[in-house]
Order: sequence, then structure tokens, then C-alpha cells
Amino acid sequence: MDADIFVPFVFFAFLGAVILVPVLAKERTKRSAHDLVSRALERGQALDPALVSQLTQNMLEEGNRARKSLGSAVVLLALAGGFVAAGFVVDGFDPGGDAHRGMLIPAVILGSVGVAFLLLSIIDYASKRKTA
Repeated sequence: MDADIFVPFVFFAFLGAVILVPVLAKERTKRSAHDLVSRALERGQALDPALVSQLTQNMLEEGNRARKSLGSAVVLLALAGGFVAAGFVVDGFDPGGDAHRGMLIPAVILGSVGVAFLLLSIIDYASKRKTA
């Protein structure tokens, strides 16, 4: 495998691992806690009220995903706008410059992810209204 292909592959694999491993570990921990609680209930054991309140508190924090998605969307769209503005400033407001085109690449990436988060927050708000 050539270095031109291998180096970006390793970088993106590392980036994916850094993002996915903590998320998967957190989900596994939550799943094991809920399995433990369900097994205790099946055996007829009494549950500690502190444990129940802690588990429900985590569920309440996760229930506010729409606001977190909207916040992420605003931040990413602001960063995209910042990259576009930086491209204009670096080029001296010359629209045909190379630096402007170079700064548009991260702006498009951040903007598209920001729009995706915005759509997710709209969908979350709409589904929350239907279920409430």
C-alpha cells in the first residue's frame, strides 16, 4: 500500500476510533446497568432509590438532544461563516484568489455538518411535539 493512501487511511481510522470508542463504551456501561436492574427486578430484590434516580437523571439529560443538536448546528455554521470570512480577508477581498478557494473547503464541510445538525434538531423537536 502506498504512503499516499496509507497515511490518510490511518489518520481517519484513528479519528474514527477516538470518536467511536468512548461512545460505545458509554453505551455498553448503560446497557449493563439496565441489565443489572432488570435482573434484580426479576429476582424480586428491592432497588435503591438513589440508583433509580441516577438512572432516570441520565435519561432526562439525554432527552434534551434537540437543544444540543441545535447548539452544535449554530456553532458549526458560525465556524463555516468564519472560514468564508477568513478566506476573503486572506485574499484581500479578491474573489479570484487561491486562498479563498482553499478556505471554502473546510467551510463547506463544516456548513454541511451544521445543516445536518440543524435538520436533526428540527426532526427531534417535531417528534417531541407529536409524542407529548
